Parts: sequence; structure tokens; C-alpha cells
Amino acid sequence: MTEHSPFRYFKTSPEIIRLAVMMYIRFPLSLRNVEDLLHERGIDISHETVRFWWNRLGPLMAEEIKQKPILQLRTYSKRKWHIDEVFVKIKGDRHYLWRAVDYEGVLLENLHKPFRKKERATLLLLSGALLSLHKVHAL
Repeated sequence: MTEHSPFRYFKTSPEIIRLAVMMYIRFPLSLRNVEDLLHERGIDISHETVRFWWNRLGPLMAEEIKQKPILQLRTYSKRKWHIDEVFVKIKGDRHYLWRAVDYEGVLLENLHKPFRKKERATLLLLSGALLSLHKVHAL
């Protein structure tokens, strides 16, 4: 079954719709500010039209934005990440929290232990899903 374009029922070109919605999503602009910026570019569209497009197409474009970093991570061959070690007191006892964080600051994996064995924690972080999902080239 063929997938239909979400822009198929609109008279305005998909590029203009995508520009207006992306301006509203990416930047802290009001609908009227988006209308003014588009008017400066020679595109006469009401702020209500931008609101309608956002309600109709915003979730699709937001999902597209969320998927872009994932696709970039899969294609980026030299991913770098580091292990962050934090000491935390829970009910008066010292516990250790290790987190594997990638180059963008995204948490890849975390590990909580009541004892400190850094080598063991590193091995646990590297095992399982971390190696299969994120092929590590540099530590």
C-alpha cells in the first residue's frame, strides 16, 4: 500500500508549510511572529493558517526531528562517549552511580552499585545493549 503525502490536501506548497511549521517548532516564536517573518519573505499567510498547519502536521514533523539524531548516530562512525562517576548518599550510605554519556550529552546507560569497583562497572556498562546498539570506536 502506498503512503500518501501529509501535504496532499493543501493548496500551499509543502516547502512553505514545512518552513512555517519548523520556524514555530524550532524557535521560541509566536504564531504572529512566524506570520511576520513569512510576510517579510513575501509569503502572505495568516497566523491562523500556521496554527492549523501546526495542529495538523506538527506531530509528524516533531517525530521527524526526534528521528534525525538517531539516524545521525547510526551513520556517524566515530562516536565518542565517556563514563561519568557520581557519589550519592542514600539513607546515609555512600553509593556509586556510573553513567555512559555520548558526545551530545545523551545518557546511553547507567549503573548503580553500593560499592566502588570501577573496572567492574566499566565492564557492566560495556556489556549487553551498549555494545550491540552503539558500536564504540573511542572511549
